[in-house]
Amino acid sequence: MANSQQPKANSLSFMMGEFQADFPTDRLYAKNHLWAQELASGNYRFGFGAYAVRLLQDVYFLDWEVEAGATLAERQEIGQIESQKAEASLYAPLAGELSLINDVLLSDPSTINVDKYGDGWLFEMIGDGSALLSPADYIVHLEAVWEVTQRTIKGQMNE
Repeated sequence: MANSQQPKANSLSFMMGEFQADFPTDRLYAKNHLWAQELASGNYRFGFGAYAVRLLQDVYFLDWEVEAGATLAERQEIGQIESQKAEASLYAPLAGELSLINDVLLSDPSTINVDKYGDGWLFEMIGDGSALLSPADYIVHLEAVWEVTQRTIKGQMNE
C-alpha cells in the first residue's frame, strides 16, 4: 500500500501525489469512484468520492439523461458532468431503479465540491449492491489504477 497512509478516525486515506483523499468507512464504493451509502436494504445513495472530486476539480455543470423511476443497467450512461478539469459521462454504478435525483445540484453543482459526502450526493438507486467495494477494497482498487491515472493527467497537461 505504497500510496495509502494512516487513516483518520472513521476513514481511510489515499495519497494522490501531494493530496490526501479521505474515504469514510461507513460507506461502500463503486469502481467508477462513487460512494454508496445504504439507506435501507437495497436502497443506496450515491455521490462522488474524494478521488473523483479531486480529479474533476470545481464541478460547475451537471445534467441528467434519465429521470427518477427509470430502470438502469449497470454502466448505463445516466448524465454528464463538466468541471474545471474535465467533461465526462456519468454511468450507473449498478443495475436497478433510479429512485431519486438530487435536483438541487442542477442549479448549483458546486455543492459537490464542498460537501461531497453530505449535501453533494447525486442520486439514489434501488438494486443489488453486492458488487460494491468495501473501503479497504476500494483503496486497493485506487492503488491499481493510480499509475494509469497519473499518466492520463500528465498527458492532458502536455496537450
